[in-house]
Amino acid sequence: MIRAVVVDDERLVRKGFISLIDWASLGIVIVGEAGDGKAALELLEHKEVDLLFVDITMPGMSGFDLITQVRQCYPAISSVVLTCHHEFDYVQEAIRHGAIDYIVKTLLEVENADQVIRRIVDRIKWDTSHHAAFKEGPEKKMLTDSALIFQPLNKKRQERDLFQLSVVRQNQLLVLNEMWMSPLVHRFPSEDWENEVKDQLDGNWQTVLLTGLLDQPLDTINRTLSTKLTPMLFYAADCEGPIRFTYAEINQPTAKMPEPDIDVLESSLDLKWALDHAEWELLIKRVWEQRPNAAAFASFGHKLCHTWDGMLLNLEEKKLFQDSMERNVAWAHWRSWLRKFSDQVQRRMVELSLTKEVMLCLVKSVIYMSKHAGEKINQVDVAAHINMSRSYFSQCFTRFAGETFGEKLRHMRLELAKSLLLETTYPVYEIASMAGFEDDRYFSKLFRERVGKLPNEFRFDGGKS
Repeated sequence: MIRAVVVDDERLVRKGFISLIDWASLGIVIVGEAGDGKAALELLEHKEVDLLFVDITMPGMSGFDLITQVRQCYPAISSVVLTCHHEFDYVQEAIRHGAIDYIVKTLLEVENADQVIRRIVDRIKWDTSHHAAFKEGPEKKMLTDSALIFQPLNKKRQERDLFQLSVVRQNQLLVLNEMWMSPLVHRFPSEDWENEVKDQLDGNWQTVLLTGLLDQPLDTINRTLSTKLTPMLFYAADCEGPIRFTYAEINQPTAKMPEPDIDVLESSLDLKWALDHAEWELLIKRVWEQRPNAAAFASFGHKLCHTWDGMLLNLEEKKLFQDSMERNVAWAHWRSWLRKFSDQVQRRMVELSLTKEVMLCLVKSVIYMSKHAGEKINQVDVAAHINMSRSYFSQCFTRFAGETFGEKLRHMRLELAKSLLLETTYPVYEIASMAGFEDDRYFSKLFRERVGKLPNEFRFDGGKS
């Protein structure tokens, strides 16, 4: 029998919880109850206890503090968190303090109580069985060869998701920085846990089956996974199922990638890949060869959204693309994101009734204008650069950009001026010249009309509107 104690500051809640469940049928006997942490510790001094049900929020000693003290003084006792609300941040913290599970009291009913308690019993049985996951000693070493590694694909995901899995509930769950590890002491058929991962985690987590862990120190595993697994997962993850790695594969020295002749993402701002299938395939090939990291993709995505705001993307479309970027944690996600961006560019081309060749010329013109906004360029210069007549270019550009060439160029120059005001200490008259304005008084007047502040005011306020 598992000997349990219920700790909750509300007497009626304690009595209701105890009376709700047929404890004996589940192999549990309630040997005591306490109204606060101090009383619980006094009870433990003269009673043998295997399991504590602990409320989080209690006067005096909190549930967190009680769990910590019990773990230090009575390491053989398991603790389960009780909470009245969906306070999952608190639950996560309690589990970090050593709790093995949690129960939301408001969701516990006769229909599901047995299932919840049986889950806890199963966990205790495995924790106390001879199938230990680690060899104790100066270094804690793995006694099992394989483990499941869980990395969240969505920043909002929390480890409570993982406790839906039978394979996690019947094995330990360890926190390793930004990921979680469950050593597979109890063997599950791979088909069973793979189906669980697919059904329960719903694409919000990336799962890795890691083998070759036997006798490896836990601290070393933690350091290795923290530094090497995430970059490997960025290109290995396909969002469709678990990835399989051996520990040796992850732990091998990282080969230094040769410096590319051309940065694949920087050179892709021309959007050729968005309008031509062969260029798309070439982009995919070069990305795979150069392996840009997650930060490089994030920078590239923001540049695309910023550059083509108002031309290829309206305000709502821009927000949708920016929001979806936040969920991109693997190359597979970015590949899908870029494919959608390509579809958007092609839809815009059809809406404008432009050919692919003209569309590419207009894209090229905007990039040229952006790079040379601070110079004395005009419409004739840009039309010549893309090998198009001035009159036809003017007509197509206005349709493409939604404003005249002159308005677009002024907008680019003002954006350049904003950057210079915030990033340099040059006086306003020099910044006016550097941003392509010949008259600094005209520049200040225009800046105030468009931005709502004089240049010096804008600088003093740090660019805040």
